[in-house]
Amino acid sequence: MNQKRLSRKEISDAVDGLGWRFVLGVVRTSVPVTSLAQAAEVAARAVAAAGEEGEASLSLDVRKDQVILTLQSLATGWVTALELELAHRVTAAVSELGLRTDPGTGGQGPRSVQMVEIAIDALDIAAIRPFWKAVMGYGDEAEAHGPDDPLVDPAAQGPAIWFQQMDAARPQRNRIHFDISVPHDEAARRIGAALAAGGVLLSDTAAPAFWVLADAEGNEACVTTWQGRD
Repeated sequence: MNQKRLSRKEISDAVDGLGWRFVLGVVRTSVPVTSLAQAAEVAARAVAAAGEEGEASLSLDVRKDQVILTLQSLATGWVTALELELAHRVTAAVSELGLRTDPGTGGQGPRSVQMVEIAIDALDIAAIRPFWKAVMGYGDEAEAHGPDDPLVDPAAQGPAIWFQQMDAARPQRNRIHFDISVPHDEAARRIGAALAAGGVLLSDTAAPAFWVLADAEGNEACVTTWQGRD
């Protein structure tokens, strides 16, 4: 029997208090550490806490100054009740080491946890999608195998690619832009920093789902959150 798909708000509410954030279909956190040896210990504890049932849901990026932990169901490309339970278990295991799970929001740390997508405008998505799949070595997103669907890095290292339908050619407008998905409580700070760095706000009509920004020459980037999408 299929479980009900959790809403974005349900996922966010379930993990915010744990120091995790829901960002673009995953829940993610970081654990500040002081050495690579300590990072390895955090990773080992997280894997042990996840157990066999959580092994497929957990991924780790181990660095000398932090461990980035991500939870997502590979079968659905979404966050299920299992991943929420794993967030509790992993957080408790990290706590036992005297460390904390920290999303890095509010200017804490080098930057907040985030996910990045590349958006490509296209008149005929089905015609260009195979090229990007081949040249990037990418694959289909979970449960999304259609000719217009996004592409993802099977090694989970590069940004996802999605395709934005165009109605007419726009030769004077850039046709590739970045989507930077940040925690919902980080968006205002990130946008403020971008504007202070010479950027301009092109549109906030879809906020808080996304804000459209541009650099001084008009190249666009969107800051996005999970809010306003359910």
